[in-house]
Amino acid sequence: MASTLPPAQAPIKEDYGGDEINALVLDAGSYSIRAGFAGEDTPKSVVPSYYGVTPSDERMYGENAVHLPRGDMEIKNPYNADGVVEDWETASKLWEHSITSRLTGTRQTPPSKNGLNDAPAKDGEGDVPMEEDLEKLEEDQDRPLAEYPLLMSEPGWNTTKSRERTIEIAMEEWGVPAFFLAKSGQLAAYGNGKATALVVDVGHQNTSVTAIWEGMVLRKSLMHSPLAGKFLSDQIRIMFANMQPAVPLIPHYMVKSKAPVDAGAPSAATYMKYAQPPSDSFRRLEEDRILTSFKESVVQAWSGPGRLDSNVDAVRMSPPRPFEMPDGWNQVFGVERYRVAEGYFDTKSAYTDAEHYTPKTDDSIPSLVHRALNNCDVDTRAALLGNVILTGAGSLIDKLPERLQGDLQIMYPNPKVRIIANPSSVERKYGAWIGGSVLASLGTFHQMWISKEEYKEYGPSLVEKRCK
Repeated sequence: MASTLPPAQAPIKEDYGGDEINALVLDAGSYSIRAGFAGEDTPKSVVPSYYGVTPSDERMYGENAVHLPRGDMEIKNPYNADGVVEDWETASKLWEHSITSRLTGTRQTPPSKNGLNDAPAKDGEGDVPMEEDLEKLEEDQDRPLAEYPLLMSEPGWNTTKSRERTIEIAMEEWGVPAFFLAKSGQLAAYGNGKATALVVDVGHQNTSVTAIWEGMVLRKSLMHSPLAGKFLSDQIRIMFANMQPAVPLIPHYMVKSKAPVDAGAPSAATYMKYAQPPSDSFRRLEEDRILTSFKESVVQAWSGPGRLDSNVDAVRMSPPRPFEMPDGWNQVFGVERYRVAEGYFDTKSAYTDAEHYTPKTDDSIPSLVHRALNNCDVDTRAALLGNVILTGAGSLIDKLPERLQGDLQIMYPNPKVRIIANPSSVERKYGAWIGGSVLASLGTFHQMWISKEEYKEYGPSLVEKRCK
């Protein structure tokens, strides 16, 4: 199990109808879960959505646990390909771990089990708590978030059943006093200070486009496709396999030592030997860490004008970028580092093979924007195109905002297209969480919370009416 870090300090506690609230904000995604207190700039807890499970069904959560090589551990994820929860039991434990491990601390031992109430008190030494009082204390302490209103994010295409299950977990298992569920695109707009915007959120499993008009989500505009961070990792993986010779993908845990070698030369590394080698799912996770590093340091979108295929000569004039694998193998990448990101905009240029998803024309980011706007009123389109917010960790690819600006301006030459991409990588990466932090800290927002009393009266179906 991952080591527990000291809890972060909560803001000053006030009634959640006042100006300052000690509410919690939970932005859960298929790659990571972000949690923190409302009113803060960034989430204090970021936990991987991947978890480890052993043959004895022991589950391990947290960065340290899932990246520790063990021969008896499989790596799993509670989310499906659409970024919607599939394994609710594990998802709820992951969410709880992300909050209690850094923010609120773990549950206290119930009074009946801490050894302080075993013997009856003698005369004059005070009364022993009544059994029903102990049961009530145990029930309260068994609910780790009983003091904190909770705001959670959700994908725009989340199902009614999933929304109701989420509020059930928050109210019945965690005992939160108040709850609210908001679309991640809506929160990203709030985080950028916009009430009207077209939000392009490039996440791990999905890229989504959401139109926000005066603070409300235009549901017909919601579009999403699998061309996101995972798709880009798969593009790099296919590119490595197709290069001559093929690029070796050796994770860190397999390397014992290495020596420097020339670019393109075979590595001169000594490899680790395990009595019981880690599972294929663990290796895949560790390979994905290398691909993420490659995305962050090497990959770049062709900024235009025009498509990459018609500008290859110009691309060859730009300086290549080097990359070194954990075992010391290294190479410089020129046109290749542009081509892996071209599939976001021109699906015909994407690498394909039998194992990975083959993108369709409608999956591209410009196509998503086009289809979303077609489902909006004509009179709203100019305002939306003037406030296109680019957010999500997958949007941090170099020159991605410039390429999206160019492609949209060609599609819509008359209205002015303006891409809003926060220059801070942290704020763009955590855009939805930051919006939730802003929203949950507003005193004027208190009337929107679903209280515990309302939940008891109306049940989980209330989330559909209140959290539109």
